[in-house]
Amino acid sequence: MRADSEIKMLGLEVLNKNLGIVEAERFVALIQRERFDYTEWRQDLFNELSGQEISKRAMEFQKKFENK
Repeated sequence: MRADSEIKMLGLEVLNKNLGIVEAERFVALIQRERFDYTEWRQDLFNELSGQEISKRAMEFQKKFENK
């Protein structure tokens, strides 16, 4: 299992890579400012998608990173 500090660093790297530093900072500020229940958010995230559709999207997303 990774240390908390390593998880934070990796998370910020992912945010910076995908959003850029300014929007990554905005994201962190938004999360800290709001009452945010990640578990509840995650449970509702793909409510309207079938398992097949989620899998298809995940594979398409992964292909973007395989070519880099």
